[in-house]
Amino acid sequence: MERTERFYRIQQLLRNRRFVGTQEFLDELEVSRATFKRDLEYLRDRFRAPIVYDPEHEAYRFDDKVEDRAVWELPGLWFSADELRALLTMDRLLGDLEPGVLSELVGPFRKRLKELLASGEHSAEDVARRIRVLTMGAREVEPAHFRTLSTALLSRRRLKIRHNRRQEGNILEREVSPQRLVHYRDNWYLDAFCHKRQALRTFAVDAIEAATVLDKAAKEVSEEQLDRHFASGYGIFAGAETQEAVLLFDAVRARWVARETWHPGQDGRLQLDGTYLLKFPYSREPELVMDILKYGADVEVLSPESLRKAVAEQHAKAAKLYSR
Repeated sequence: MERTERFYRIQQLLRNRRFVGTQEFLDELEVSRATFKRDLEYLRDRFRAPIVYDPEHEAYRFDDKVEDRAVWELPGLWFSADELRALLTMDRLLGDLEPGVLSELVGPFRKRLKELLASGEHSAEDVARRIRVLTMGAREVEPAHFRTLSTALLSRRRLKIRHNRRQEGNILEREVSPQRLVHYRDNWYLDAFCHKRQALRTFAVDAIEAATVLDKAAKEVSEEQLDRHFASGYGIFAGAETQEAVLLFDAVRARWVARETWHPGQDGRLQLDGTYLLKFPYSREPELVMDILKYGADVEVLSPESLRKAVAEQHAKAAKLYSR
């Protein structure tokens, strides 16, 4: 945690708890007692923070004798890396969102986000210019289709869609009950109940060539069922039936991958030789295979055999292209 983040956290702790003991500060800030003392002195001397030690409670608090203690603020609001990234990402998503059923809400919401970004020492324009959130691989979505999907989703009506199955190279028509729109890896997906297959399915929104709202009530699927189906396996194309992938990254690549989250339920461990063993559940292989392939020879699939074979086949095909 950086120093400015610690200052903000100290202020937040004192407001939320009123009395905060020294050990509580040390645990929350993850610093030594000497560092905490230096931070406290800096806040008092440079920012006139009305923080005092209360012997009766053996804790720190804001000074009751200071009239403006309730409104005392650090000069500017600092965000943690995660908070700043979230705000910038939200602003970009809202900026990219085509006008539709949410259009009246997007403008005021973006204005509020910019006010939050500008509440520190720098203007919103300066923040946006100096800190960028870049996307890669985003596919264009037809605005009219996005509006139609949103309308059906929020009004709880069924949809008739024409969906391009790019991997098979054909077009299918389906009647579906939309459940959720999901933004994943810079692209939009529709989680829906397919009435032909009588099962939950995910459709890439950019692959939908036509969409019509039907005068039929959508089938409701509980949040618990949706989460079990879509969140149990790997990525957006998860499912209820899962296997466990076991990957071994070499010692160099481990320095990066050990800090990555591939799945909420993953089990990752550094080995004595510096390699990194990663285990997690997955349902369908195509997306996972693509993710594994980008690491080339830096990773080996240990199991299951079907996943190992699928990755090996793709490596063999690629090798043939360069051996001509």
